[in-house]
Amino acid sequence: MTSKKQQKSNNISMKQSNDKPEYSIIIPIYNEEAGLSHCLEELIEKLGAEPYELILVNDGSTDGTAEIIRNFDKGNLIHLTHEFNRGYGAAIKTGISHSSSEIIVITDADGTYPNEEIPRLVNLLNDEHSMVVGSRTGDNVRIPFLRRLPKLILNKLADYLTRSKIPDLNSGLRVIRKEVVMKFYNILPDSFSLTTTITLAVLTNNMQIIYTPINYYKRKGNSKIRPINDTLNFVQLIIRTVLYFEPLRIFIPFSAGLFILGILVYLFGLFFLPYSLDITSSIIISTAIIVLTVGMLADLIDKKLSR
Repeated sequence: MTSKKQQKSNNISMKQSNDKPEYSIIIPIYNEEAGLSHCLEELIEKLGAEPYELILVNDGSTDGTAEIIRNFDKGNLIHLTHEFNRGYGAAIKTGISHSSSEIIVITDADGTYPNEEIPRLVNLLNDEHSMVVGSRTGDNVRIPFLRRLPKLILNKLADYLTRSKIPDLNSGLRVIRKEVVMKFYNILPDSFSLTTTITLAVLTNNMQIIYTPINYYKRKGNSKIRPINDTLNFVQLIIRTVLYFEPLRIFIPFSAGLFILGILVYLFGLFFLPYSLDITSSIIISTAIIVLTVGMLADLIDKKLSR
């Protein structure tokens, strides 16, 4: 018999059928009272009799979101609650840990994603691919102007570091196998960057992703994105994740840049100054060699651990 203390710590209410769902839809929710009801009603209507379970994770909302979720009682439903705001990624991980299907669908509660596309994305997932991403490159895409340039820069950086063409690095509508998520579970962050991390992890481990165009609408309610801080965090995340899986993609360019700088410093002193800069040049070139050595050691350790 479950104690009241255990019930409070779990804070879970469920309405499930006896049949195992084909896929689990996880929606992380934080202060989305403006558009949540419409989003959920539309999702239920559009998906109809699809064999799914819907997992709503209230991530410590402080507005009327919790009441909306409590009153929503349609479909094959699981309600989960964080007592305080832990982050977008944490909410998704909580949903995954309570899902009963081997196929995970992630979407948002702000009305930006065309959730009627979910069955199509699920059907695209096949044995050769680990993930299907709804790429926000459709005919009707409304990405705020302030987010376009950072998004472009992040995508180009990720393209280079992963040796892949990534149409949409951090789309919030995607389908992924649960076993793939669990493989990288320990490195998945609790923040907005979870979707970016899982994309990079899949690509740097030579797994395949299908990108399919979707529309992207104007959100209902206020955005939680902080353009400057989140962009800097995304850059740091991209570099850290690639360092984890493909360290030479970082260390080789850095080492080469230092080596070239050392040569240029030597030539500058030789031709343009009355004194030599050979000591400075030697220090820079030595640093380049050390950086390359560290990179090679990191790569050897990574390859050994991945066996």
